[in-house]
Amino acid sequence: MDSDIRKILADCQTWAVVGLSNNTSRAAYGVARFLQGHGKRIVPVHPAAETVHGEQGYATLADIPFPVDCVDVFVRSELAGDIADQAVGINAKAVWFQLDVVDHDAYARTTAAGLTMVMNHCPAIEWGRLGPS
Repeated sequence: MDSDIRKILADCQTWAVVGLSNNTSRAAYGVARFLQGHGKRIVPVHPAAETVHGEQGYATLADIPFPVDCVDVFVRSELAGDIADQAVGINAKAVWFQLDVVDHDAYARTTAAGLTMVMNHCPAIEWGRLGPS
């Protein structure tokens, strides 16, 4: 898993953050700010399609009108598999399931489709351990 984490952190520049809103108490808000502060472009994906951290939001992954490298998933495990399938559908390079988000069937489908995938990890935590310096 460490090699996949390194690959995503190094190679993915545009991150669609599913579940990101302007709720400052949610983990997605802080992680998106962290990624943005480390040179990544973040794209909020939330039904409300809010602008967050100065970036235009979209209601779904399919609504994003430009390529996405990584889909960072901040939804419950039972909803995450559908998001992973959508990531395959938009030709993302990677899917990242946040801490406590686990779906082994989605992992199998996503990696079989050629995407790199990480489950049950946080990029803000992994950056310090494995990420670019």
